[in-house]
Amino acid sequence: MNGVFMRSMETKQKIVVFYMDGNQQITQRFIRVLKMDDTLVLAYCYYRKSVRTFKRENILSAGRWIRM
Repeated sequence: MNGVFMRSMETKQKIVVFYMDGNQQITQRFIRVLKMDDTLVLAYCYYRKSVRTFKRENILSAGRWIRM
């Protein structure tokens, strides 16, 4: 997943992540990574239309967003 996050940050590319929220619900989010460290990803969330912080341990998968 590191490569996907780095590419999003460097190219300002939108990616999709599947994330487990605080209520143990799995959500799909479209994000653009702004910053990251070993435990957190700071990203613009297109669903919430704001900058959000995601715990890396709660990100189940990440990949390029491909519009069909």
